[in-house]
Amino acid sequence: MPELPDVEVYVACLERRVVGQELTRIRVLRPFVLRSVTPSLDAAEGTTVRAVRRLGKRIVLALAGGLFLVIHLMIAGRLRWRDRGAPVPRKLGLAAFDFPTGTLLLTEAGSIKRASLHLVEGEAALGAHDRGGIDVLAADRAAFAEALTRENHTVKRSLTDPRLFSGIGNAYSDEILHAARLSPLKLTSRMTDDEIARLHEATQATLRAWVERLRREAGDRFPEKVTAFHPAMAVHGRYRKPCPACGSPVQRIVYASNESNYCAACQTGGRLLADRSLSRLLGRDWPRTLEELEDRRG
Repeated sequence: MPELPDVEVYVACLERRVVGQELTRIRVLRPFVLRSVTPSLDAAEGTTVRAVRRLGKRIVLALAGGLFLVIHLMIAGRLRWRDRGAPVPRKLGLAAFDFPTGTLLLTEAGSIKRASLHLVEGEAALGAHDRGGIDVLAADRAAFAEALTRENHTVKRSLTDPRLFSGIGNAYSDEILHAARLSPLKLTSRMTDDEIARLHEATQATLRAWVERLRREAGDRFPEKVTAFHPAMAVHGRYRKPCPACGSPVQRIVYASNESNYCAACQTGGRLLADRSLSRLLGRDWPRTLEELEDRRG
């Protein structure tokens, strides 16, 4: 799923292309993508784009007349910039937004379609799409600590809870926790002031660094290969590959359709974390440390 850095780059690229431009036509290929009824999409056609915003992981086109187009890409949704009037791809295409400068395509891979499009009127209606999480790039340490400790969860779960923090998902939470040298299963109620300060600093530094990296990679082009897996990432998607900080193999916890990637040496004092199903299956045979794991593989 595109997260804060990816969405920030989308927003910046769209600003250069559509702000001040007329949205001449909206073409919807898959009706299910439209999740709102009032106002009608027809009301948006012929209006001018005033601004482009990020709302959590959502992209918002602010239109003249107090209208807002809200695009949520979910896991596999992506945006493509094409020449004006480009056809909507039959296999992956969901919708197209035509401007004098070009056409913005909304696509989604996979058989399960979750991406959504809403048209709402007024700031209050737009606010209904805000999950309430704080803007982590603007939050000071006190605001960050308050959000983090509001509920007692694992730090991984709290970072990815949109009610607490805006725009952080599975991929960048792994990178943040590695930078902060914290276990993904650390309970927020047991975190020290030093650990919270370290996490706050790592969150802002990691996200800002990736926003800048992705902007440089995109340059003047529209981002075409938005992915949760980057070769330059420290731990996310790098199971069994060497940690860039210490060289130990990256570990993972698999749960449902997600996974956490971490370095045991850097983040858990060498202790291996086990997901519930695997722990029940292996019981006492579950290796507790990196050394035990390497012995069994050897």
